[in-house]
Amino acid sequence: MTYEYTPRGVCSRKMILEVEDGVITDLKVEGGCNGNLQGISSLVKGMKIDEVIERLSGIRCGSKPTSCPAQLAEALKQIKAEN
Repeated sequence: MTYEYTPRGVCSRKMILEVEDGVITDLKVEGGCNGNLQGISSLVKGMKIDEVIERLSGIRCGSKPTSCPAQLAEALKQIKAEN
């Protein structure tokens, strides 16, 4: 299933996630640090939602209280709650 999430407090503008049976099959991010987000997208493919949430929650970007990885974890928490 495809989900769209609007991150808050970071440079990226939109995250488009594909999730099947609790596993991330694809992630595309609009905006943000292109190379880093491509790397994160590649790393999380095939991972279970719970593992990604555990690994990425609470990561900060500089002095910001959140980061693109932390916002990905928030998106996954929302997806998990909806299912």
